[in-house]
Amino acid sequence: MANEYDLVIIGGGPIGLACALEAKKANLSYVILEKGCLVNSIYHYPVNMHFFSTSERLEIGGVPFVSNNPKPTRPEALEYYRRVAVNAGLQMKLFEEVLAVKKRDGGFEVQSPKDSYRCRYVIIATGFYDIPYTLHVPGEDLPKVTHYYKDPHFYALQKVLVVGAQNSAVDAALETWRKGAEVTMVVRGRDIGERVKYWVRPDIMNRISEGSIKAYFDSRIAAIREREVDIETPDGIVTIANDWVIAMTGYEPNLSFLKKIGIELQGDYRAPVINEETHESNIPGIYLAGVICGGMNTHRLFIENSRVHAVQIIGDILGKRAG
Repeated sequence: MANEYDLVIIGGGPIGLACALEAKKANLSYVILEKGCLVNSIYHYPVNMHFFSTSERLEIGGVPFVSNNPKPTRPEALEYYRRVAVNAGLQMKLFEEVLAVKKRDGGFEVQSPKDSYRCRYVIIATGFYDIPYTLHVPGEDLPKVTHYYKDPHFYALQKVLVVGAQNSAVDAALETWRKGAEVTMVVRGRDIGERVKYWVRPDIMNRISEGSIKAYFDSRIAAIREREVDIETPDGIVTIANDWVIAMTGYEPNLSFLKKIGIELQGDYRAPVINEETHESNIPGIYLAGVICGGMNTHRLFIENSRVHAVQIIGDILGKRAG
């Protein structure tokens, strides 16, 4: 049948592509199902973003990644992964979200709104960039509030409040300020995050020290309205004029999807139960690859240290087939 495969890969990010490359090398029939565009998470990164990692650490399938500088940009990464997918002729269905994975006749049926697919094995490589942590405050649903930051020009000459103190928040604050925005930061902790890129952290701290960017530490947003925001600070509620709120509060993996299909979660981080050597879950035949393996601990796994998951998984599948 046209929709029967050895393997269905859920997620078309770098690790999903790496799994497809290994599957193709092993002569396994496969298809990638991606709910958005190719490498959807990277596409939604800020347009001016530079990776923390060097380009060679983002390579997959042994294909060289050449960038203009040691730290590649978002456009360079998009082009690299597009070329990898096109040149390898990877089989994928974009803008097709998986709704269910069900056991069928010694294998699985993977269902989407567009079609269903039969397979013997499933790899879930869905990352964690899909579900933002919400603020749980009045007014968060206003159109002026976003959990995704793309382009600083949009905020030029506006009053912008940025929530957070990690890389995404710092980039948004600095870039919008440089476009002429009046920027205020609201930080839950006492300082800018220690994991902020080492070449950026001094910049934001200097801008705060000189007063170019106002920062409220040990604080949180209390309420959002059309033209102003209430900030709960150690000295009480402060109300400031505001046009836009960029809430860089972080994201979480779609663990409810894993639970729905029967994958067990464990520990404080609700990490999926997997065999660390093969990456097979508690459901025989369903594997997990990439950041999703860490559950809520989204700072443990990245492209560079989870590329190997593809090799481990396909190796285990080949071993089972040989057996």
